[in-house]
Amino acid sequence: MKNAAYPIKPKRSRWKLWSIYIVLFLIYVWALSGVPLEGFKETAGQISKAIINGLFSPDWDYVYLPEGEDLLRGLLDTLAIAILGTFVSAFLCVPFAFWAANNLSKGVILTQSGKFMLSFVRTFPELVMALIFIKVVGPGSFAGVLALGLHSIGMLGKLFAEEIENIDLGPTEALKATGANPIQMLWFAVVPQVIPGFISYTLYRFEINLRSASVLGIIGAGGIGTPLIFAIQSRNWSRVGIILLGIIVMVTIIDMISSSIRKRIV
Repeated sequence: MKNAAYPIKPKRSRWKLWSIYIVLFLIYVWALSGVPLEGFKETAGQISKAIINGLFSPDWDYVYLPEGEDLLRGLLDTLAIAILGTFVSAFLCVPFAFWAANNLSKGVILTQSGKFMLSFVRTFPELVMALIFIKVVGPGSFAGVLALGLHSIGMLGKLFAEEIENIDLGPTEALKATGANPIQMLWFAVVPQVIPGFISYTLYRFEINLRSASVLGIIGAGGIGTPLIFAIQSRNWSRVGIILLGIIVMVTIIDMISSSIRKRIV
């Protein structure tokens, strides 16, 4: 006699599960079938060996060059682009966040329009925005700041809106009962609840922007990516190695500092 406490799964659910597996497998096969597999070039081994040797024997002289561009200046430029892009977006996205929050906006249409604006802004990757701004303001760090700032408005605005939607409306209702105006309710009941979350999300976004700023220079939007792509094109692998090592050290230090601050806030 079968135990009622351990019912056997029906065959229909098993067939459904296997059907999902088969469909996923066929999708992967179809996707991989479009990838051209032409094999390795004859010089692949020689180039791979040169790359590995360059990465493990970096050009330490490039760390600081008094007469021109060096690693430290490139890393500082990348850090400045990430800071400015994050700082600008953290302020500009606040109105969009309150616009998209469904517990503070009046009407579904108003809330959905705010969510649509944030989704529209974050649809375009940083690289696409950087290419557009390079055509507008020219190549350089300013284009990178604009690209990171505009893209981060959509990302931070979405996170800020979710933080606003999770607040406790009790203090707001209490202030409203005492005759407080909307500005007072916002300042004394809403802002104290969302500030820790806003700061945490901003620091997290800064970590992402720092990595993105390291790549934007490849297309001419400033930062350490510019000397990196030049070194790759000239096959100066020892310089590539020191640049990658500098990026790793900078990102690791910033992540440790940001994580420590976020733990204390949250």
